[in-house]
Amino acid sequence: MAHDTAHHESNTGRIWKVFFLLSVITIVEVILGIIKPAFLVETTVISMKLLNWIFIILTIWKAYYITWAFMHMEGETKGLRRSVVWTGIFLICYLIFILLTEGDYVFEVFKAGYKSWDF
Repeated sequence: MAHDTAHHESNTGRIWKVFFLLSVITIVEVILGIIKPAFLVETTVISMKLLNWIFIILTIWKAYYITWAFMHMEGETKGLRRSVVWTGIFLICYLIFILLTEGDYVFEVFKAGYKSWDF
């Protein structure tokens, strides 16, 4: 049997880069969650606080980068990358839309007194 003589380079530097990037994003999320700046909490965009939108966007960014780095999507064909990433992004956006729409409707129904808060 012939042995493969190809040289495999170490990915230690890449692993540290991914680790630091994901750590920085997580630290920003934690700091924003602790501090809760007033302008982010008071500003509402599409029936949700701006701070929550920032959390959602940062979380989606982390999920994308984890898929890109740890599932080795950067080395795949463009079609496979798009089918995996776009499907995930579409489903997440659709879920957010459904949750916001239905959650806002339920909140308005209970707020207007059409139904009582019995739970």
